[in-house]
Amino acid sequence: MTRGHSSNRRHLAIWFPFLPIDRLGAARPEGPFALTDRSGNALRLVSVDARGCELGLVPGLSLADAHARVPGLVVWPHDTSADGAFLDQLVRAFGRFTPMVARDDPCGLMLDVTGCAHLFGGEAGLMTAVGSLCGRLGLQSSCALARTPQGARALSRFGRPGTVVAAGEDRAVLRRLPVTALELPPGEEQALRRAGLKTLGDVDHRPRASMAARFGQDFSTRLDRILGLEDARITPVRAPAPVIADRMLVEPLITTEPLETVLGDLLADVAARLEARLSGARRFRLTIFRIDGQVRQVGLSVARPTRDVRSLQRLFRERLAALTTPVDPGFGIDHLRMEARHLHRLDPVQVDLDATSNGGEALDGLIDRLAVRLGPEAIRRVRPGNSHLPERASQWTPALQPEATDGFPWPEREPRSPPLRPVHLFDPPQPIEAIALAPDSPPARFRWRRIDHRVTRAEGPERIEAEWWRRPGHRVRDYYRVEDEEGRRFWLFRAGSYGADPPPRWYVHGLFA
Repeated sequence: MTRGHSSNRRHLAIWFPFLPIDRLGAARPEGPFALTDRSGNALRLVSVDARGCELGLVPGLSLADAHARVPGLVVWPHDTSADGAFLDQLVRAFGRFTPMVARDDPCGLMLDVTGCAHLFGGEAGLMTAVGSLCGRLGLQSSCALARTPQGARALSRFGRPGTVVAAGEDRAVLRRLPVTALELPPGEEQALRRAGLKTLGDVDHRPRASMAARFGQDFSTRLDRILGLEDARITPVRAPAPVIADRMLVEPLITTEPLETVLGDLLADVAARLEARLSGARRFRLTIFRIDGQVRQVGLSVARPTRDVRSLQRLFRERLAALTTPVDPGFGIDHLRMEARHLHRLDPVQVDLDATSNGGEALDGLIDRLAVRLGPEAIRRVRPGNSHLPERASQWTPALQPEATDGFPWPEREPRSPPLRPVHLFDPPQPIEAIALAPDSPPARFRWRRIDHRVTRAEGPERIEAEWWRRPGHRVRDYYRVEDEEGRRFWLFRAGSYGADPPPRWYVHGLFA
């Protein structure tokens, strides 16, 4: 938590003052109507509908007093567990606005909407969208948006509904609230009023030290958080996924046929973000938001981390087809979200061009199109040459030229084994001055381009000879992979043998990455 205005976070509080009654929907009787629960030895009102409030009934009133004031009052027992379950459903429904949603008991939600308002045309548009959803769900609500969750809660419950506090003005706006917004025990609130402190501004004028001495340090912390002087964060019901993609639809989907197209777009967005992080995911979750507030989630797990859009789309298609209860668009689907979790590093992999290229098209088809566009001689490819000598082991040939059936294959090596050949070859090989400790051993030191290198590691020799028809004019080569004391790796070879005429010479033929 931080002091001052360094944080630019934004929190939206939603309070449902009649939640226990509103959740009953059409099943509730005509007012006046209230829900009761036992407190001590008496039944007391827990929630009262709007008609009952107009007649002077308030939560906390004993049932006997309530009947004395309103003889025709209808009462039902209050179901606390049903309220909690309904609030959990609201957490999922309001997750369309932000993945950071927390319960704000009693009867409220807290949304961290930092960076989300632009998706709804600004904070005013966001407040309108939240109010519209509350209306479609049949819920009476009071919303407020401020810097801290405590400030937003105080405004929604004790201030003017719909208040949006501009950045940097939290203290000025919230100082107007009554001290009731501190939600202190009755004795402490009464003590403040007796001292003539009726608003948060009155309390804010008093020195913090004297207030802490009278009411405790928690009092000062509570006041600072409400006024936006001290930052605090919410703990969402479900931690947001590291990679999320959303699609808000202008026209709701009333059938599931277009769902696959939107699903492909979402997966493409998620794959692009995973690729930017050099990661793949093993858990994916599709969340489908309906206009009426209903939410459907479809999860997918894979054995290995992936970001392949085609395979994921195929798996989701099969997963949706296998659902026991098919996806019901209801009155329309207006928002979809794709989340990727359980990320693992997934480095880019070179596509096998002999099989597929350019998004799965056959390489031959790609070559044909490029040849038509650029000319047949402009497209060339590397093919293995009919020689073991490194400088002749590969050759550039026209891509449209048929491959020789009697050519040498590319050399194979085990996965994760050191490369057989360096990534950079010199043509022709460059001569060096080398000193070996024994006639058939790798060099201990060598000088190349006027720089001395001391060999610390060496591997070899690998003997390479020319084809038999070239041997009269070719000297046998013994290749070594060596590393100097600075970690640079070279591919050296000795041409010729000791005792032969002319004497052997050393060359550097390539550099390893």
